[in-house]
Amino acid sequence: MKTKGLMMLMLIICLAMTACGKESSSNSAGEENSAGYEKATIRLAYNLPQDHHVAKGVEQFAKDVMEKSGGAIEIQVFPAGQLLSDKDMNQSILTGGVEMGVNSSTLWASTVPAMGIFDVPYVFTTYEEAGKALNGELGNKLRDAMEEKGAKVLMFADYGFAQFANNKRPLESPEDFNGLKIRSIGDIPSEMIKAYGASPVFMGGGEVYMALQRHTVDGATSGTTAMVQRKYDEVTKYLTINNYAYLQFLLAVNNDFWNRLPEKSQTLLMETAKDTEEWIRSQAEIEDSETAKQLADKGMEVYVVPEEDIPLWKEAARPAWNAFAENAGDLGEELLEMVD
Repeated sequence: MKTKGLMMLMLIICLAMTACGKESSSNSAGEENSAGYEKATIRLAYNLPQDHHVAKGVEQFAKDVMEKSGGAIEIQVFPAGQLLSDKDMNQSILTGGVEMGVNSSTLWASTVPAMGIFDVPYVFTTYEEAGKALNGELGNKLRDAMEEKGAKVLMFADYGFAQFANNKRPLESPEDFNGLKIRSIGDIPSEMIKAYGASPVFMGGGEVYMALQRHTVDGATSGTTAMVQRKYDEVTKYLTINNYAYLQFLLAVNNDFWNRLPEKSQTLLMETAKDTEEWIRSQAEIEDSETAKQLADKGMEVYVVPEEDIPLWKEAARPAWNAFAENAGDLGEELLEMVD
């Protein structure tokens, strides 16, 4: 009787374990909610301040995806460098350390040299021109180049045009840069700064205020949105609006992770990213205009380079074009032919 009782107890335990295993399996990856989406958790990191228009767009993208998927796809957003620095972002995306991330095209150029096209001086002169290029063959070629490296571009997020601020003198011609130390944002802008007769100094955005305050550098290049947020008006006097580079941030996702997602989820992410991209592009022009005015209102002396003078600035920056072509190879040459 004892033996039969023990065998019966063991049978009950086995049946219970089997049932638990089946229940566990039904609750694992692959389960769909009522909206027909499989559950997924995606970490998304970025370094921009949360009040920047690109950051606002990315935050809304995450909310929209969760809402449209009925809560099945949760995007956990880590803003303002909480999870990764901009220097560590790309490698983490490529290796799957994080599923999604937002980083500048300038920093992606170290992985995909052709991505430096956005830093080539005076390639894009209007917001409409940049949008058309990104939605066309130029954008497609850059997306393909990124996928070959292991990352899929979901969105080109328009940061806006780059300008120059300094505390020495008005910069009304390339010759006015002579002898200055200017904080640069990448290799191609550094070539332009050198061509103008100044010395480029590379540093992160968070270091610039102190460097300007201590006169480690005489000036810096950035978008006016960042200049307002980082209080350039407190440490520089002169602002030159020459729209020399149309800065981009990329929302990229790890290829392996992307390929594991169901097609329905991929479609939702791509469609939502497209809507977000259009909103960010519409905001870029507004933000550039408003923040330039804010800097003027805060006491900065603003010089807007006349449109008829831009060819002179462009010609003086030709060494930067040559540096890009040499670094980016055949694809770089193709892109330059599209925009020149």
